[in-house]
Amino acid sequence: MVKEFTDQTFDKETAKGVTLTDFWATWCGPCRMQSPVIEQLAGEMGDKVVFGKVDVDKNQATATKFGIMSIPTLLIKKDGEVVDTIVGYHPKDVIQAKLEQYI
Repeated sequence: MVKEFTDQTFDKETAKGVTLTDFWATWCGPCRMQSPVIEQLAGEMGDKVVFGKVDVDKNQATATKFGIMSIPTLLIKKDGEVVDTIVGYHPKDVIQAKLEQYI
């Protein structure tokens, strides 16, 4: 349900509709806590929102482009434009409420 976005695929994958991208790294403890929440939301909202992950260590160009300084950072886009950014770990209800504003 959650796609792997790369520097090469990010712009195309997030160009249409509502997308949530989780900027993360394998060594990041809070990122490992956030991942199951994102996967659960993808299972519940996957028909309304495209969910993806960007490994900041492997895709530094995309992370730099959006000024990602802390992880996890969740970037919400609508039709290719950034509409919201959530930094740090957040519970499911907080993220879901943010997403529903843009659906």
